[in-house]
Parts: sequence; C-alpha cells; structure tokens
Amino acid sequence: MENKIEIAVRLGSISEEVRSKHKGFSQWDSYSSPRDHDTILQIVIDGRDPNVRDVEGCGLPTLVYLAREKRPQYHHNFKAGAMNALIRVSSNISNGKVILNVDCDMYSNNSKAIRDALCFLMDEEQGHEIAYVQFPQNFDNLSKNELYASLRVIAEVEFHGLDGYGGPLYIGTGCFHRRDTLCGRKFSKGYKSELKWENRKGEETSIPKLEESSKSLASCTFEESTQWGKEMGLKYGCPVEDVITGLSIQCRGWKSVYCNPTRKAFLGLAPTTLPQTLLQHKRWSEGDFQILVSKYSPALHGHGKISLGLQLGYCCYCLWAPNCLATLFYSILPSLYLLRGISVFPQISSPWFIPFAYVIIATYTWSFGEFLWSGGTILGWWNDQRIWLYKRTSSYLFAFIDTILYCLGYSDSAFVITAKVAEEDVSKRYEKEIMEFGDSSPMFVILATVALLNLYCFAGFLKEAITRKGIVGVYETMALQILLCGVLIVINLPLYQALYLRKDSGKMPSSVVFKSMAFVAFSCVCTNFLY
Repeated sequence: MENKIEIAVRLGSISEEVRSKHKGFSQWDSYSSPRDHDTILQIVIDGRDPNVRDVEGCGLPTLVYLAREKRPQYHHNFKAGAMNALIRVSSNISNGKVILNVDCDMYSNNSKAIRDALCFLMDEEQGHEIAYVQFPQNFDNLSKNELYASLRVIAEVEFHGLDGYGGPLYIGTGCFHRRDTLCGRKFSKGYKSELKWENRKGEETSIPKLEESSKSLASCTFEESTQWGKEMGLKYGCPVEDVITGLSIQCRGWKSVYCNPTRKAFLGLAPTTLPQTLLQHKRWSEGDFQILVSKYSPALHGHGKISLGLQLGYCCYCLWAPNCLATLFYSILPSLYLLRGISVFPQISSPWFIPFAYVIIATYTWSFGEFLWSGGTILGWWNDQRIWLYKRTSSYLFAFIDTILYCLGYSDSAFVITAKVAEEDVSKRYEKEIMEFGDSSPMFVILATVALLNLYCFAGFLKEAITRKGIVGVYETMALQILLCGVLIVINLPLYQALYLRKDSGKMPSSVVFKSMAFVAFSCVCTNFLY
C-alpha cells in the first residue's frame, strides 16, 4: 500500500490498474483542483453486512470516505466546514449518538478510550449533564527534552484544574461528543438520553442509494439560510473553531469531562521545526484573542452561564496574545537602561527589592516543580522557558496585531495549517535536539533583534562597569537588570549559534542577520539621543 501511494504521488495520477479495482476513483473524473470538485463519497466497508469481518473474525464497522464539494466561489470554512459536513453525512448513514473527533495526524493508542468515554456519558447520576469527554493532545515524536516544548503542563495540570469548574476546553481532537449537543441542543434538567443503538438510518437502503442521498448533505449550498456554523455544528469565523464551539456548548448549560488515562489515548505529531511551532501558536493565540473580543467572550457571554473559575480559565488562554506587550517590555527596556547605567528596579539594599525577589523565586520554583511533577526533565523545562519567550515575543505579537487589524476591518481571519512533514536532514537535527531556524520569517527578525540587543547591552554595560564605575557598585544598584539581561543571553545561546556559528541549512538566513543587526544599531542610537 505504501509503495502504491508513493508511486501515485510521484506520477501525480492513479494508474488504470488501481482505478479498475476501486470504483471510488471513478468519482474523481470531475476533479479539477483541491478547491474545485464535486462531492466524492463512497461507503468503503458496509457494517451491515455480516460477512464483513477482520482477520480474527470480528465484525467491522461501516467505513465511509468523504471529500465534500468545494467551489472557488464558496467559502469552505476550513476544518469547521469539514466537520459539519461529516456530522450531516454520518447522521444519514449511521446516526450514531456519539462522535469521536481526531486530527488527521493522530492515531488511537488505547483501545479502552472508547469505554472510558462511554462510562462518563452513561453515568446514571451525572452522565446526562456531559456534552463531551476530552482527552489530552499527546505526541509520539517529541525529542527527549522536548526541544520545542509541549503541552505537558496544560495536559497534566491546567486541564485537571478546569475539570473541577465544569470541564476543560474542547481542543479539536481526541474528543467524544454527544451528537445532539454538537447540533445545538440546550441542556435541560429533565433531559435523559440513553446511548442505545436504535433506528439505524439506512438499514434497508442499498449502498448506491445511500451514497447518492448523502452527497447533497456535503454540497457547497446546503448550509445557505441555515443555522449551520452559527447555532448548529462547529462555529465559523474563528481560527480556533474548536474552543469557541466548546465554549458555546458549555454556555448552553452542558458540562464536559477531562479524561487523562495512564496509557495515552491518542498520539499525534508535534512540530519539528521552530517556524512550525511559532506558526501554530500564532494561530492558537490569535483565535483565542478573537474570542475574547467577540460576542462570545467568556468574560461577558459566559457570565452567569459557566462558573467563574471556568471563565478565568478561558481568559487565561484568551489573553495569550496581549501578553506579548509585557514580555517585550521586560525583554528590551531594562537592557537598554542597563546600557545607559539607569536603574529601573529597586536596589538590593532597598526593602522594595523583597517583593521582586519573592515573585521571581516563587514563580520559577513553582514552574520548575510543576514541570518535573508532570513528568518532564530539567533540560525540558529550560527548553520550555525558551519557547515561552519566543512565543510571546513573536507569535503572540503577530497574533495581537492581526486581531486588532481584524477587529478594525483591515484584514481577514485566516486558518493556517501547521505543516508536520520534515525533510531528512531536518529530522536528524531534531533528533539531536538542534534548533531549526532556516526561514526568513519576520518572527525570526524580532527574535534575533531582541537577542542581539540584550547581548550588545550587556557587553556595553560590562565595558562601562570595568573601565569606570566598578562591578561591585553597579551590581548593588542594578542587580535585577543584570540578572534579567544575563538570563536572556543564556536562554538565547542556540539563536546566537544559528546567527554566526552554524553552517548547515538550519542556520539563520543572512537576510535575518542583517535586518536584526540594523534594528539593534538603530535602537541603540535612538537611546543615546533620548538619554
């Protein structure tokens, strides 16, 4: 099978031999491009047929292939549109009361996950209140020390906390839904739903008729003048359609449950380059910030509908993008003032130094312990801190700007797919935990500028302190600035290597190097004129 797929990809077409064996390929005659084709639907395995069994003699479930209709003049609404088409088509073929949603790069790693989810949904006391059961998003290609960080703390700590306030967010994968809640049903105290297999749709209908009757449900025009994408199915118009859909379900009175078994239920692929990681977090933070400033804001729309703890939980993620402002402030201004010999924090001898020291020590001690408790490594925590800085000074900044422009009507919201395929040399560097920078992205210009600015300011400060003022006296007055600038330099060591020392294709492009050096020079000149 793998060889057949590789040959088809290389040739750009399906051989006549393969076409003759599988009738589904005949439907691709109308195909003209990935964004312009008819609905293509085939029931590959008919679960109603008692003779359809696997190698162990067990009956196989119905398997359906669907490619919804796409036309250039109709917006296809990305993943949300695909999900809604699948919901409608499946309702005509099987109409199962529970829907499992996983990303295309994920696979099942625990066959008992279905049983675990059904135990929650069928619980006699509280099962009728639960709309969906969310499993964590785990990855099977993480490096030993999680070079580009992971969702470890979110999965092992934060979502467990949200579970106590009415349930976690819906994250778009690894989630079991009640069909009727996805279709807009509101929760009522007297609601009871038995998850029994009743009235199977299409039981007596032939395969050709069932396929033909289902195709219209995936057409471009089906959703016109309907509530699909608004009050039914996944919501449209947001880069994180999953989060806003989960929020609206919870605001209709439903609860969700977080299930994190010891054996991970689903495993997928994490980004293996820094550009992929930053792009993914830009989409997430942009979508979350759009929710905050929309009519579905958890602070306003969720008031009185979900618990205060859950509101704050949502806001924690929705405020990712604005966090860029504070991070950029503390990454740039204290270092510039250090270069000029101006203290911006209390001296060590001042009693006001104590609150600053307490916040720094408490925050990072807690963060370090939390990460290790979640199963991470010491170096993994350090990598996590680096990516924390990179996200907030690049991804979140662009997400913040794009959201403001979107709200003002100057740009459109876009859904950018995160690539998960890497070339062989990139994969080898990833296995060796060597960071990948080989991209001329504007995000890298910002990262390189901040890193070089701190390096230059620290070098200038040392020169000034040694030749004129003396290290001890300067340290007494500007200890926190020295510490902050020094940590920023150490955490950016891989970036300095990519700028000047590395020779492989993963190094920083020359255009980024020159732009960042020009910005640093400009910043320092401006600082000299202002002070």
